[in-house]
Amino acid sequence: MIPQSFKDMPRWWRDGSQWLDALPGLVRAQCSAWHLTVAGEAMHGSNALVVPVTRDGDDYVLRLSPPGPEVTDQVAALRFWAGRGTVALIEADAGAMLLERLGGSLADVPVAEAMHVLGRTMRRLAVPAPAGVPSTATVVARRMAAMERPDRPFDRAILRHALDIGSRLSRTTSGLAVDGDLHSAQVLRGRREPWLVVDPVLMRGDIAYDLGRILWTRLDEMTNIAGHFDEVVRAADLDRDHARDWVFFRAVDYWLWGLTAGLTEDPERCRRLVAAVA
Repeated sequence: MIPQSFKDMPRWWRDGSQWLDALPGLVRAQCSAWHLTVAGEAMHGSNALVVPVTRDGDDYVLRLSPPGPEVTDQVAALRFWAGRGTVALIEADAGAMLLERLGGSLADVPVAEAMHVLGRTMRRLAVPAPAGVPSTATVVARRMAAMERPDRPFDRAILRHALDIGSRLSRTTSGLAVDGDLHSAQVLRGRREPWLVVDPVLMRGDIAYDLGRILWTRLDEMTNIAGHFDEVVRAADLDRDHARDWVFFRAVDYWLWGLTAGLTEDPERCRRLVAAVA
């Protein structure tokens, strides 16, 4: 039942092996508790196992991951949006979630269509956020402190411009809800709505926060980066200059982080993205 590719994920190299060993029993126990019948082969990402199940003739998926703050926050996010642009949460218990079953990923859709869908999704999720969730402005302020002294040689003019932008983005009057981990692979085909977000990270502030990620995750498919940027901006009804600032800052931040982490492909994507929107 547990795919070997899931067991081989880097996530488990340092911790979590005890949970992984117990996973078959956890699946059986949760199916018994929620009266579920396994209805297909298990799937997975890097941190969670997803098992197709049925109950009373209805299709769901059972999602299991190690209990912790991230799972707690995700459950709270799904309960907050309550199916508005997001997968519907049916049941939750520690590291287990019962979710409505969705279809294929937006990552398999041509990039131009995907950019339009992601822009509309950003706006769909932009309702007044609850108090107490992380602010986009606070995240920017924290990241600026890490960017000011890069661990690798870096173009100082680009860095200064990013920090100048960051000084503006670290203040916001917006109280709208934001998904802080939005990209094509996190959006699946639905029945209630054409496309629904999975694994959302609930934040409040500027909804353009993750526009950079939306672009850099599909950048290798783009022949006209600026054109795809404009498509997301139109679909999300964003101010273009403000959206460009967010893309520039977040791309430079991720570029620097990637260099420090020893990545090769992502820093180059960020370099290309920064050049396209500068």
